[in-house]
Amino acid sequence: MTTKAELKIENSIALLSLLGITTYLVLRYWLDTGHEIYYWSLNSALSTAIETLWQGQGTISLQQVQLPLIAVLVLGGVPLLYQLLVKLIRGDFGADLLAGLSIVTAICLHEYLAGSLVVLMLSGGAALETYAIRKASSVLEALSKRMPSVAHRKEGDKLIDISTDKVNIGDSLLILPHELCPVDGTVLEGSSTMDESYLTGEPYLMSKTSGSTVMSGAVNGDNALTIRADKQAIDSRYAKIMEVMKASEQNRPNLRRLGDQLGAWYTPIAVIIALLAWFISGDVIRFLAVLVIATPCPLLIGIPVTIISSISLAARREIIIKNPAILETIGTCRTAIFDKTGTLTYGRPNLIALIPSTTHNESEVLALIASLERYSKHPLSSAIVKAGEKANLALLPVSHITELSGEGLKGVVADKHIQITSRKFFEANHADNIEQLPETSGGLECVVLVDDSYAATLQFRDEVRTDSSSFINHLQPNHLFDKVMLVSGDRESEVRYLAEKVGIKHVFFSQSPEQKLALVREETKKAKTVFLGDGINDAPALTAATIGIAFGQNSDITGEAADAVIMDSSLLKVDELLHIGERMRKIALQSAIGGMILSVIGMGFAGLGYLSPVAGAIAQELIDVLAVLNALRAAIPPNSLSDF
Repeated sequence: MTTKAELKIENSIALLSLLGITTYLVLRYWLDTGHEIYYWSLNSALSTAIETLWQGQGTISLQQVQLPLIAVLVLGGVPLLYQLLVKLIRGDFGADLLAGLSIVTAICLHEYLAGSLVVLMLSGGAALETYAIRKASSVLEALSKRMPSVAHRKEGDKLIDISTDKVNIGDSLLILPHELCPVDGTVLEGSSTMDESYLTGEPYLMSKTSGSTVMSGAVNGDNALTIRADKQAIDSRYAKIMEVMKASEQNRPNLRRLGDQLGAWYTPIAVIIALLAWFISGDVIRFLAVLVIATPCPLLIGIPVTIISSISLAARREIIIKNPAILETIGTCRTAIFDKTGTLTYGRPNLIALIPSTTHNESEVLALIASLERYSKHPLSSAIVKAGEKANLALLPVSHITELSGEGLKGVVADKHIQITSRKFFEANHADNIEQLPETSGGLECVVLVDDSYAATLQFRDEVRTDSSSFINHLQPNHLFDKVMLVSGDRESEVRYLAEKVGIKHVFFSQSPEQKLALVREETKKAKTVFLGDGINDAPALTAATIGIAFGQNSDITGEAADAVIMDSSLLKVDELLHIGERMRKIALQSAIGGMILSVIGMGFAGLGYLSPVAGAIAQELIDVLAVLNALRAAIPPNSLSDF
């Protein structure tokens, strides 16, 4: 893996090369100056036993206009050649090694512009590759920024702000509306809701009242809460996620780039052809000519241009590619792993059933409760109101509204006393009527009372995306995925309900971030994996998968950990990403392999003496143009980027 220092050097060399080449072109072709010639002479009159190796005078001539190119070759080429020499010692025969031989060849031929261009290509390609390596600090920095840093501790009648690392177990802390919970604890006073979805995977806002547990990192609702600290900040839930994140960053899967795979066999072939041409003919010029035409520009330019073109196309489709290497690999992934909340579901409650008693009808009850729920901030109220609007029911006048913790919502609607409460409250206060309740569904439930008599049971589920089933079922036949998994922190009933709805057989529920991370690592050992998630609790798994895709813009942390971000929160966009990656790989292979085949043919002619080094360089440029023109096709959107 390239270090930050190496990345900085490569970026500097790329910038220097671009500046030097631009200066040369301006001086030579625009200003038409700098044609003065400098000469350097070296005289030698050795009188030792090795004087036969060198004796006489060597002269080097150089035009003034070529000085910027010399600077590029000395300041940029020498460091790159050193890095390539280290690779050679390690036995790494990649495509960039052949480029290094081409730099040396160009210098020997006094083709300083060609050598500088190769330096630019080599450093620019390396910079593009290292850009693909995500830095752990970016993800951890995002986590740290979101981590609560201040807690409000109650001391008698005073409220004192302290840093979270000074919170002790047993401290009474005040959490203001819309603040992050600083540590894990238990509610002592107050009633509110908390958004824990990014930590646990639970899709609903969770009601909190006296005795309820709260987790660090959860977002408080509209009311203040007083909690007792049950853990110190370092042991709380959010800190544990950060620890898992650090561990996963240290074990990211490495992707072998497409250019390296092709260069591993292309480089030895080119060197062998060049050596054979020299050995058979005895003419070193043929060796140089073969190396010049063998410069792997279809690999060094064609593939990066294809990647950049595909990134541009993806951006126009509201898909942000953070790690360009995934475009080369996504078509070879064989295991798809999905989080539940916010990916295959909308992450919001949906009223799936209203089961009335024998003395009430569904429309009547829905009209009554929809009218009352308009005035509630309860997490399920919006689902009830939405159901009423969908049924085109007229809303009724409401008065005397109260909402007490544990009792639910009460009010008078059309002169009837309505109460919407929990199953637990009904069973505790109406024990004689328990037999009227239907069997539990596994999801969230509410009970409706009309004039203190049982009227209906409401059943809620996390709303499934309309296209989830068709998307899941097209992955195997159309994208060759062998295994599709559902991994969620949500309850078993919710996860299995979704799995049955969309057709997923491999199901894991109540998974903590640590468990998700371990599972994804294990699956990645067996096959290349794609993981889709949208919560903070998904961040470690996103980094552990071969390819991590963040769904939506709900969390900066998730976006930092992912290789790609789907901005539109649509499964259609995920399918488009799959097609863009597969199409990119196909076009890149066409440019690279097609260019290399033409280069091998050219090497044959150069080895036979039909092409001089200069003619070989021109031929290689023509091959490069063809490879780049084909690569640019990746930016042109096809008629369709989806097939489900």
